[in-house]
Amino acid sequence: MDPTDLTLSDEEVALLIQKGDKEKFSLLVKRYEDKLFRYGRRFLSSRENIEDIVQDVFVSTFQNINNFDSSLRFSSWIYRIAHNAFVNSLKKNSKSPIIYIDFDTLISHPVYEEPKDFEKEQKEMKEMVDKGLEKLSSKYKEVIILHYLEEMSYKEISDILRIPMGTVGIRIKRAKESLRVAYAKMNLNYGK
Repeated sequence: MDPTDLTLSDEEVALLIQKGDKEKFSLLVKRYEDKLFRYGRRFLSSRENIEDIVQDVFVSTFQNINNFDSSLRFSSWIYRIAHNAFVNSLKKNSKSPIIYIDFDTLISHPVYEEPKDFEKEQKEMKEMVDKGLEKLSSKYKEVIILHYLEEMSYKEISDILRIPMGTVGIRIKRAKESLRVAYAKMNLNYGK
């Protein structure tokens, strides 16, 4: 690998690929493979299915790289492709769990002397997060996952979901309100 490759932005790499340097695509795969797999876990539970879909996303990205506008953010473009692929997979296999949350990304955990106490706390926290998100409609789950778990800006979410930025803000606000209500019904405190 050329050391200068590490200094290139995703958009610059995409532009080089568009100009014929197809080998640079491996840089994008290295940069996004783990991110897209983590994103896929939010939708699907089967590791094999997620891996297959992530590979399909890269194939689609490579095949359509010439359609990418390098003046825009590459991350939004590839997440849009991934989002569509995961949502389509959900529609095909609606019996799969809709969402998996890696709750370690949400909060830090206290240190325990006894591993059993820690495991119990982890299990309770995962159940709380999953139960709260189960109560949200898919349009609210999407924005919560993208904003809080994938740490994307309103602009990036707007590009991925193809909705106005104002709508992103409204959905996040409504999702948080829905979570507060859901947690209150479960006798849990959220956002206080």
